[in-house]
Amino acid sequence: MEFGVLIFPADTAIRPDELAVEVEKRGFDSLWIPEHSHIPSSRETPWGGVEGAPPLPEQYWHSHDQFVSLSYAAAVTDRLLLGTGITLLAQRDPIWTAKEVASLDHLSGGRVLFGVGYGWNKEEMASHGVEYGERRALLREKVLMMKSLWTEDEASFNGDMLSLQPSWAWPKPARDPHPPILMGADVGPRTLADIVEFCDGWIPLGTRHDIEAKVGEVRGAIEQAGRDPDSFSVTAFGVKIDRVDDLKKAGVDRAIFSLPPLGSDVVIPRLDKLASEAGI
Repeated sequence: MEFGVLIFPADTAIRPDELAVEVEKRGFDSLWIPEHSHIPSSRETPWGGVEGAPPLPEQYWHSHDQFVSLSYAAAVTDRLLLGTGITLLAQRDPIWTAKEVASLDHLSGGRVLFGVGYGWNKEEMASHGVEYGERRALLREKVLMMKSLWTEDEASFNGDMLSLQPSWAWPKPARDPHPPILMGADVGPRTLADIVEFCDGWIPLGTRHDIEAKVGEVRGAIEQAGRDPDSFSVTAFGVKIDRVDDLKKAGVDRAIFSLPPLGSDVVIPRLDKLASEAGI
């Protein structure tokens, strides 16, 4: 099992380049950065879309841009994988996002792990002109369009919601055929269909999703679709150290530990403790 860390790159936290050096030095395989473009102060949608959730922490509207942060991390490391955890693709322009992902992957030597998710904040999506009920269909078509931009010399796409006239777009990603696409969402029938169709991995949440019970279901669906289950990865987010052994037995490939969005005086000792407990 591999181990990585996740942090909101808040403007009050350790810098992403400083953190990346320390993460790689301690033997973690990946650094993951989430994103929110902004948080409307009306706060109509509860945290995570879950009724009765606690107040939303301030790091959700205090974080640096995801790809800028990961670029800083890439520039000071050699091996560290650069994970988007997750990119809110439904509310993003797919052409620009394809360019950002390809550029980061090209410049880092193929180190991007592209985590995507449908999103939960209805008012944030509305600011981007996205209807909450359309987010799944939009994400699917945007991923398929991005794959075309990454893999075709003259890319094009025609879907039910989006289209792209024949176009040139470089650089292409360093990873062949493109960075792994990992779905960050709980597994229901619609999500599982998307995972099987266009994803290379699954990102469940250790704090909310029944991972052990669903790993077999997801891998089975991949195999039933004629795909190689060994080429598909499962990366568990927000893992507590005491769950690592059970997740490993269940077939989870990578465990991601959460770091607080605080300064180096807090984060570096936490990294040392996690590395020691995980046996890295």
